[in-house]
Amino acid sequence: MNILVTGGAGFIGSHTLIELYNAGHTAVVVDNLANSNPAVLQRVAEIIGVKEIPFYKTDIRDREGLERIFSTHRFDACIHFAGLKAVGESVEKPWEYYENNIGGTLTLVEVMRKHGCKNIIFSSSATIYGDPAEIPITENCPKGQCTNPYGWTKSMLEQVLMDIQKADGEWNVVLLRYFNPVGAHPSGRIGENPNGIPNNLMPYITQVAVGKRKELGVFGNDYPTPDGTGVRDYIHVVDLAAAHVAAMRAIERRCGVGIYNIGTGHGYSVLDMVNAFVRVNHVDIPYSIKPRRAGDIATCYCDPAKALSELGWQAHCTIDDMVRDSWNWQRQNPDGYPEE
Repeated sequence: MNILVTGGAGFIGSHTLIELYNAGHTAVVVDNLANSNPAVLQRVAEIIGVKEIPFYKTDIRDREGLERIFSTHRFDACIHFAGLKAVGESVEKPWEYYENNIGGTLTLVEVMRKHGCKNIIFSSSATIYGDPAEIPITENCPKGQCTNPYGWTKSMLEQVLMDIQKADGEWNVVLLRYFNPVGAHPSGRIGENPNGIPNNLMPYITQVAVGKRKELGVFGNDYPTPDGTGVRDYIHVVDLAAAHVAAMRAIERRCGVGIYNIGTGHGYSVLDMVNAFVRVNHVDIPYSIKPRRAGDIATCYCDPAKALSELGWQAHCTIDDMVRDSWNWQRQNPDGYPEE
């Protein structure tokens, strides 16, 4: 299948391109490069052994730009990663998040529909569960009160896409609810490259390890968890990328609407991740305890059984793989990707 990958130069998108090509698919990337670097696409092409991956520097809110792309290429499906994703920033800039994430997706889906492309895999998030009603979280767990505009954009867009499919049965919609992506490609050529201060745990750890930051701040050590720090379901980005290939197979079987948790089913605390990093990589990570962050919950991990039974997908990488590959990427690329 030929697949439009929005946000394909980003962390998860770039790893998914590799898995798509390895599975025999082809892809065209649309990315406005607001939080990514074009160098990643050349590295992906080198990894998979192609000259280049078709790329358009286009914002998904640009209707005319999308029209030109859809007039040039025929797409069987779209994997939709593009969107603003920093939780804290979304609280400070709610309008920008709603306008970009929701407005952009509505424009994208309208152009898809016009050109007869009615298959979409949407990059959703465990944030839609809010403070979850059950642990481990199943797909039957009710969607909760999101604690930030970023989470609300994911929750709202899930509803938008389900309503579109309900109104037009030709659509196939797969909603993948990611838990906490970490790691990097084993080659060390591509990995997580956040702008500014990292919002996520693992890139902060690796930046401390490489000397870019003095220490890690651990937000809260008084949660009702084994060591007092927050517990999350960390998943290796290569496993996460493979879930999109499995979702493509579901679309080929005409799934209608499919909703899946994409995680390992295991919860690791912040200090579990720090200690594993130190043990595997033999690099010290100084840290200090900070006050809890508003909106953080104690424990969040999933039951991924539905993805296994319906998609044939499960995570294979261990916590050791996660911390080893994260450090391999950062060690080889201490300053991330080169500037344009």
